[in-house]
Amino acid sequence: MSGHSKWSTIKRKKEAIDAKRGKIFTKIAREIMVAAKDGGGDPDTNPRLRAALASAKAANMPKDNQDRAIKKGTGELEGVSFENLQYEGRGPQGISFIAEVLTDNKNRTVAELRHMFSKAGGEMVSNGAVSWQFDHKGVLEIDKERIGEDDLMMQALNAGAEDIQDWGECWGVLTDPSDFASVQNDLEALDASGELRYLPKPESTLTLEGDKAISVAQFWAKLDEHDDVQNCYCNADIPEDILDEHGP
Repeated sequence: MSGHSKWSTIKRKKEAIDAKRGKIFTKIAREIMVAAKDGGGDPDTNPRLRAALASAKAANMPKDNQDRAIKKGTGELEGVSFENLQYEGRGPQGISFIAEVLTDNKNRTVAELRHMFSKAGGEMVSNGAVSWQFDHKGVLEIDKERIGEDDLMMQALNAGAEDIQDWGECWGVLTDPSDFASVQNDLEALDASGELRYLPKPESTLTLEGDKAISVAQFWAKLDEHDDVQNCYCNADIPEDILDEHGP
C-alpha cells in the first residue's frame, strides 16, 4: 500500500512539473511567434527574437518547437494571431502590478484578469494609473565569471548603457529601452541575456513582511501562471525566502 501511495505522490509531482513546463513552453512559443511576426525570422537581425530563443534554450524547449513557432510567426505555417497588450492593477495590500499579455482573445483575457484582481481584494485600473511608479528599462544579466566590474563598466558605458549594478551572482546592466538592442549586440561576447522590464522606482517600492508579503507573493504567482501573461511586475519588496516558497 505504501508503495502505491509513494508512486501516486511521484506521479502527481511529475504531472505538476510537466504541466508547468508546458505552460512555460506555451508562453515562450507565443513570444517567438510575435517576435518573428514583428521583426522577421532571423535572430541575427531581430533582437527580440534572439532574446526569445535564448529563453527557449534556457528552458530546454525542443528545437522543433522553436522552429515551428518562428514559421508560424513569419507565416510559413498557419497559426493564431496574438495581440501584444499591457494591463495595470492594484492587488493585495494595495500593491501595484503591471501585466504584459499576449492573447488571441482580448475580451476573455480582460475578464479573467479583472476577476483575479477582484477576488484578491484589488482592482484593475486604467493604463498609466500605476505604471508611473516604474521605470521601463532594458535589463541585461551577465555572469560575474565572464568579466570583472571595472572592465564591464568600461565596455557597457561605451556601448551606451546607463548603469551597472551588482546583483549577487551576476551583474545587471541597465539601458534605455531604445538602446537595449545595440547594447546587447555590443556585449554579445559576454553571453549577455536580458529583456525589457518594468523596475519599481525606489521611492515607490513598498517593503512587506510576514502574512502581507505572502498574500502578495501568492497573487503574483497566480498572475504569472495565467496562460496569457508573459511577464508581470509589482512594486513590492518581498523577502527572498517568501518569494522562493510562494512567488512566481
